[in-house]
Amino acid sequence: MEKIASFTVNHLDLLPGIYVSRKDYVAGNTITTFDLRMTAPNREPVMNTAEVHTIEHLGATFLRNDKEWKDKVIYFGPMGCRTGFYLLLAGDYVSEDVVQLVKKMYEFIRDFNGDVPGAHPKDCGNYLDMNLPMAKYWGRKFVEGVLDNIKENRLNYPK
Repeated sequence: MEKIASFTVNHLDLLPGIYVSRKDYVAGNTITTFDLRMTAPNREPVMNTAEVHTIEHLGATFLRNDKEWKDKVIYFGPMGCRTGFYLLLAGDYVSEDVVQLVKKMYEFIRDFNGDVPGAHPKDCGNYLDMNLPMAKYWGRKFVEGVLDNIKENRLNYPK
């Protein structure tokens, strides 16, 4: 079997950033998948499931309510390795196109107070597995450490 594209990225050189993971073509339309990498794989601790779950709820809520982007959002969810998230958008984009959207989303997560949307037994299959303080910590770390002053080497996969 052939290696899938995401397994050909050298994770030992990958830094936190916003990367185009792939582009798919469905019925004449482009779907762009972004790799929102929040930790340096295999070099920094991964996120625990509770904060990943919380970021997923908050991020999805933000994205699906953003006036400009909500109709282009296909999916937002965690990577199995817990080092980041995938964001799928309808359209043909490069990383620079979504920096402000991603920054606003993580600022929303960083600044969020109150009940996590969907964190109720009737709304979620694992509603108790949430950690808002740690989700806010990761949001702040990603905004301040990466998104506030993102560089070219964090917008394109390493060669």
